[in-house]
Order: sequence, then C-alpha cells, then structure tokens
Amino acid sequence: MKVLIPVDGSEAALAAVRHVLALRGAGLQAESVLVNVQETASLYEMVVVHDAEAMQRAADQAGAHLLAPARELLEAAGAPCEAMVATGETVAMLIETCERQRADLIVMGARGVGSVRGALLGSTSQQVTQRSPVPVTVVHVQPTASD
Repeated sequence: MKVLIPVDGSEAALAAVRHVLALRGAGLQAESVLVNVQETASLYEMVVVHDAEAMQRAADQAGAHLLAPARELLEAAGAPCEAMVATGETVAMLIETCERQRADLIVMGARGVGSVRGALLGSTSQQVTQRSPVPVTVVHVQPTASD
C-alpha cells in the first residue's frame, strides 16, 4: 500500500506521520510518499527576482526544509518513504500527486480550529477529502495556546 502524506511543517502534519507509523506498527505494510506544496511565485516576485530558476530553487529548498522532520520520523522508524516538493495550488497538486504516485490512501493532519473564512472556503483537508480519488484519513490535532 502506498500512503500520501501532505506535509506543511505543522504539528498536525507530524501527527499524520505518527498516525501512519502507528498503522505500520499494527501491521499495515505501507510505503509513504511525503509531499510539500509550495505556492506558485506571485507576479511581484517574478518582476522583482527576474529569475524563474532561482525562485524554483528557493521553493524547492523551503519545501525540503519543511519535509525534513517528517522524513526523519519515518526514517528513524525504518519506514520506507519518498519525499517530494510540488509547486502550484495546494489541493490540485495534492490530488495530482496522489494520482501520479498511485497512492492508495491520503493521511493528512488538520488543526482543530474553525473560522468563518474556513467555513466559506473549506479547509485544505475538507477540499482534499471531497476531491480525492482514494480514501482520506484526517488526523485532528487540537490547537495550542500559540495557535
């Protein structure tokens, strides 16, 4: 089984990784694909920087930095994983990556907060759940005092 785990550097994303490790501990034979989605450069960034390759390198480095703690958790547990950085609209890229990687399941974290904006637009986890071609497990994490 192949499990896609979106990683954004949050504690919720790490909770999703820990959930997958718990499933593996219970006997699930799965390999994990970690993915971080970086936003496409804004028009302002393109005008100021003038170097698309430099902007992509910066996005790749930022994504790799955010993926590192999740990758370390999996590797420390001896769990096979692949890590990748995608660029684009978050939900669309997660669905595309799921399909391209032929994932059987998406496990993603979600903070236990809500807002009027979130209710109107829908959180990333809600949108992925609605659009995913495979089952989605959402691991909820209660917000801390700093959230």
